[in-house]
Amino acid sequence: MKLTSIHQEAIKLVKEVGEFIRNESENFNTDKVEHKGFNDLVSYVDKEAEKRLVEGLGEILPESGFIAEEGTSNKQGEEYNWIIDPLDGTTNFVHGLPVYSISVALQQNDKIVSGIVLEINRDECFEAVKGESSKLNGKPISVSKNINLSQSLIATGFPYNDFDKMDDYLSILKYLMQNSHGLRRFGSAAVDLAYVACGRYEAYFEYNLNEWDVAAGAFIVQQAGGKVSRFNGDDDFIYGREIMSCSSDIYDELLTILQDRWKHN
Repeated sequence: MKLTSIHQEAIKLVKEVGEFIRNESENFNTDKVEHKGFNDLVSYVDKEAEKRLVEGLGEILPESGFIAEEGTSNKQGEEYNWIIDPLDGTTNFVHGLPVYSISVALQQNDKIVSGIVLEINRDECFEAVKGESSKLNGKPISVSKNINLSQSLIATGFPYNDFDKMDDYLSILKYLMQNSHGLRRFGSAAVDLAYVACGRYEAYFEYNLNEWDVAAGAFIVQQAGGKVSRFNGDDDFIYGREIMSCSSDIYDELLTILQDRWKHN
C-alpha cells in the first residue's frame, strides 16, 4: 500500500476513535480515573482508544510496530512504527475542559512520514504526509507570517511532575509575558503544535514531554513551513524531552531567549 493510502486510512481510523472519545465524554465517570504517577492521569477511555488505534493501524500496515503511551502493544517494526497518544490532554478530558486530541505519527526508520492530530471537540483534523503540505480538514495550512515576536501569541505547557527547571522556566515566562502578545496553556501539546502549524499561535515551547506528545504535531508544523528543535537548537526533539516550534521568521529570536535562560545539564 502506498504511503498516501496508508495515511488516508489512518485518518479515517483516527476519526472513528475520536467519535468514541466524544461519546464517552458525555457521561464520563471520574471515579474510573487512575493515577500513573503524580498528576499523571489515565482513564478507561485512554486505554480503549489506544486499543482501537493499535488494532486498526495494525490492519492498515501489518508489518508496523508501536510506540504507544499506554503500552497496549510492545511490537517493534523493522521499518515502520506508529507513535500514538490516544488522548493527549487527559486531565482536560477528566475535568470536562474542551481541549484534547488524538495524536498519531508514522515513523519510517528514523523519520516521521505521516502525522495526524484530531482535536476532538471542534472536530478539526490536522494532518500531513511526506511530500505534501499540511492540511486542516482537507484545506492547506501554513505557519504564521508574523515576523515579530513582540506581536506573537505563544503557547506553552506547565510542568506537572518535574519541577527541577522551575526557576529557568519562570524566567522565560516572565520575559515572554512582557515582550509578546501573551502566553496560553491549553494542556495538549499535540493541539498546541497543530495551532502553530495553522498560524493560530506564532510559537510553542515545552519541556518534559514524550515522543507520543510531539511526533505528529511537530511533523505537521514542519510540513506547514515551520521550524522545530530542542531549546539548544538541535533536532532531537522527538526523544529529547523538550521542544520549540515557530515560523522561520521568529525562530532565531525565540531560540536566543530560551538558550539565555535555560540551563542544560
